[in-house]
Amino acid sequence: MPSEPQGPDAAHRRPPGVDDRTVEALGKLSEALEAVEVARGHLYAFHRLSGTADLTCGQAVDLLREAGHDALADRVEQEVVGRNVIEGRWTFQVVEDYDATYYAAFKDVERAAREELVQGRRHLYEAEMKEDRRTRGARHHEARPPQP
Repeated sequence: MPSEPQGPDAAHRRPPGVDDRTVEALGKLSEALEAVEVARGHLYAFHRLSGTADLTCGQAVDLLREAGHDALADRVEQEVVGRNVIEGRWTFQVVEDYDATYYAAFKDVERAAREELVQGRRHLYEAEMKEDRRTRGARHHEARPPQP
């Protein structure tokens, strides 16, 4: 049986001269970006659910009309169907504004920080944490995937 590769691969090892605080700071920046990614996912879920609600509400209008409730169908259609969720905006516009105003800037800054400080390497903090926490030689605690 071949011996287990030791430590993280080159893409997950800190470059020479990079100190602990720098790795920790980049880890925090990465953690913050992960929170932004989750927030963006929730924003897209909000977009999808709001769109589904609008389409389903339109179906309710049709059913109300079929059941002879024209006045109520008119009210729902006029007051809710197609309504902006925020002043002047549907959810696609909210998503686009978030992406352009905040998300893109955050991604760019995080990437630029990694490029400037650690040659663009990702997840150095996590790779070092894995090395600290794994049980060497134990199955499912390998440093990296087996080499072909």
